[in-house]
Amino acid sequence: MAGLLHLQSTLLPSASALRRRAGAPVPSSSRRRCRVEAKIREIFMPALSSTMTEGKIVSWTAAEGDRLAKGDPVVVVESDKADMDVETFHDGFLAAVLVPAGESAPVGSAIALLAESEEEIPVAQSQAASFSSSSPSPPPPQETAAEEASLPPPPPPSPAPVAVSAPARPSPATQGGGRVVASPYAKKLAKDLGADLFSVTGSGPGGRIVAKDVEAALAAPKKAAPVTATRPDVPLGSTVPFTTMQGAVSKNMVESLAVPTFRVGYTITTDALDQLYKKIKSKGVTMSALLAKATAMALVQHRVVNSSCRDGKSFTYSSSINIAVAVAIDGGLITPVLQDADKLDIYSLSRKWKELVDKARAKQLQPHEYNSGTFTLSNLGMFGVDRFDAILPPGTGAIMAVGASEPTVVGTKDGRIGIKNQMQVNVTADHRIIYGADLAAFLQTLAKIIEDPKDLTF
Repeated sequence: MAGLLHLQSTLLPSASALRRRAGAPVPSSSRRRCRVEAKIREIFMPALSSTMTEGKIVSWTAAEGDRLAKGDPVVVVESDKADMDVETFHDGFLAAVLVPAGESAPVGSAIALLAESEEEIPVAQSQAASFSSSSPSPPPPQETAAEEASLPPPPPPSPAPVAVSAPARPSPATQGGGRVVASPYAKKLAKDLGADLFSVTGSGPGGRIVAKDVEAALAAPKKAAPVTATRPDVPLGSTVPFTTMQGAVSKNMVESLAVPTFRVGYTITTDALDQLYKKIKSKGVTMSALLAKATAMALVQHRVVNSSCRDGKSFTYSSSINIAVAVAIDGGLITPVLQDADKLDIYSLSRKWKELVDKARAKQLQPHEYNSGTFTLSNLGMFGVDRFDAILPPGTGAIMAVGASEPTVVGTKDGRIGIKNQMQVNVTADHRIIYGADLAAFLQTLAKIIEDPKDLTF
């Protein structure tokens, strides 16, 4: 669901009120007007998540001068985890854009002005000039304002057009090849019809993809499909600033250094799990869902490993087992959360996981879908990594790093040599609340579930 814009009203004297104060005669018709004050609202950068301190304007979906109705999308904002369409809950006209597309602003700062009527747009644009200066100038005297009200409307400030036009960008909808800027309905339509948004040219404001663009791309011959521009190589020696997501990851990783952690490794035989996976893979089951389900079942028996310490003085036993699974996306890392993973069957869990991954890669996850994890999985086994350590996410008690399952020569109980598929897992835990014996017991239970996985498909 799209976020809502924060709006603040600034009441400005209308032209008729200014004439009265200046002593000028007021026409009788103006005395009968119901509205005697102009209303200019400041549109603020909304907080789209609990960890968001600033947002980046991906694109403005409305242009200066456009009429807006309550609930209309106005701007696409990139938070630390996702891109979200932000709506207005007031009728009016987008009078002035203060923060153009591609720039960032702190949460709570003004990013645009909304005029109540079309006649008030010039007043708002005049007011917008004060936002562009580093130190706001005091409001003009009433006499000066009265004189300005009688003059022709001032031209819009020069920075404003940048927010609604970007001719220098080769493909605004793809934002440099890393992100698709499209309306929510266009994204849903593309998902339902199997269209690749990276190959669609947008016709909306700032190159934004709308539903008709998706339909036109599917109707056109494949040979006529536009070629997706590849991301240019970064010049060696150049300095590249963090994206919003990379900045959030950096902040979390620095915070994790304040937590005293320790690590415990374990070797688990995966022959039975591999055989089960082969049987049910065709039904849409993923290995990530199997590992999440096995982990959740083990956590049911070891609740302390699913707990967290936030104030350094106490710890909380989480009421739910929500497994967050790390996913690498373009420009960062995100952890979609499988909520109540212990209560869902493996088929529902797999469907939910696929939905979350699709939303994560389209940067459409809602805050509760990535910040509610109580235990985290990080799996690099798919890349052939046999073992690694993971950094504990702030606010959680443990994270498990999963390596690749590989054929290994082992000694059997009868003294013979055999080959078994085995994987290495390493758990990083908060030593203030979880101790070595707690992790050892948890890993023993997890190994039993994976080595005899009949209960995973209940």
